[in-house]
Amino acid sequence: MERQKRHTKKYSFRQPDLKELRNMTSYVLDPLGFKARYGKLLPLLTTQVDEGLMSTLAQFYNPLYHCFSFPDFQLLPTLEEYAHLVGIPILDQVSFSGLESIPTSREIADLLHIDESLVKAHMTSKGGIQGLPSEFLIAQATVYGKAMSEDAFEAIFVLLIYGLVLFPNIDKFMDVNAIRIFSVLNPVSTLLGDAYVSLHLRNAKGGCAITVAFKENKGCLRWSTRLMSLTNDDISWYDRAYDGVQIIDSCGEFSNVPLLGTCGGISYNPILARRQLGFPLKDKPNNILLESVFFQEGKDPQGLKARMVRAWRKIHKKGRSELGPKNCIALEPYTTWVRKRASEYLMPYDYPRPTPLVVAGPSTLPNQGVEELRDEDLSRAWIREREELLQQLKEKDALIEFLEHQVIDDPDDTWTSLLPQSFKFWKRRYDRLAKDKADMEAAYEREIKRLRAAYLPASRASRDP
Repeated sequence: MERQKRHTKKYSFRQPDLKELRNMTSYVLDPLGFKARYGKLLPLLTTQVDEGLMSTLAQFYNPLYHCFSFPDFQLLPTLEEYAHLVGIPILDQVSFSGLESIPTSREIADLLHIDESLVKAHMTSKGGIQGLPSEFLIAQATVYGKAMSEDAFEAIFVLLIYGLVLFPNIDKFMDVNAIRIFSVLNPVSTLLGDAYVSLHLRNAKGGCAITVAFKENKGCLRWSTRLMSLTNDDISWYDRAYDGVQIIDSCGEFSNVPLLGTCGGISYNPILARRQLGFPLKDKPNNILLESVFFQEGKDPQGLKARMVRAWRKIHKKGRSELGPKNCIALEPYTTWVRKRASEYLMPYDYPRPTPLVVAGPSTLPNQGVEELRDEDLSRAWIREREELLQQLKEKDALIEFLEHQVIDDPDDTWTSLLPQSFKFWKRRYDRLAKDKADMEAAYEREIKRLRAAYLPASRASRDP
């Protein structure tokens, strides 16, 4: 018997032209210092969007639980993952509510290190909201970049990234919302809020444009087939980057976490994402903890925005002592609940594989021998150390990619030739980093051999009679 399916919806994705911003990266004199001050913003400028993947993933969005529902597991973006992705910590306060006063020309001028008269001359309104044209800001950033005025260039450049990449609203226009968010450098909760509100609103309307910034599909299978084929075992549930991280579990009066974006507010459910941060999922979640809250900007008869702002004044966090060991397990009561919800909500595509029969299991892990637990610990330790080394290589790759852009800039450019840190400077840095990367790759191979020798033999020995 053929399974019923949900209707799929059509989505389009806004992809702003970032060529001018990419070109301006040549004026970043200290990329490591820039990263320390503003986070991992530079890699976002070269990240592409795979519309096929994003459109397919959006079909799995569950508007009841505010997550992506698959046949036997759930996924959802979290505050902690977004903070790691953009390299910006989450401050214990609301970063943006829309209730803030509109910044004055003087305040914007001080923020960007430019003359107040220039701000006044170019401040305008589009779509009923005030802001500055991106052409004006790009021209100012270029002037300060060529003059090596680091503070002014970086302030304007980062605002452009906030307005064109992270919080785009009107094409080629930095509205005051982007300026407000930039002024406090605490964008993570607003960024995640925009992602959820956008998905939820477009899903309810039957598909529309969504702003995204991420990519990858090197396989030949359709994304629908690839995603429907995923099982629990196909997913790498844990990243050591989250070691020691405490989860923002709820805020104020809410049983979950309210998020305020630039277009509305929505709740998200960290209890469903604990496995993604290494913690176990044991039982089906309490419905009270999955309270669904949503409002669209300008349509808030219940006063949810004010409640959400107050809630963020009292943040409740949980860590290992409250959530248990970091073993990434999902026990049968939780998995059974997920499968039942998926069956009721229906999947958007055909099942490419038979769904395994649900076998009732205990609410705790079955008894395991000491040897089996030791094997698991050794294997997990080996995998984590390997992933940590791979992450170091990825970070080195990202920096080399950035420097490659600096190296291929025209060395005969009149302005560039006047700078002490010009083509030859970047070429030397690039060559040195390339050598460092080669050395690191060799060290990586040696370390993998050492880890295999240290962990795998011990694992085998524990099984030998």
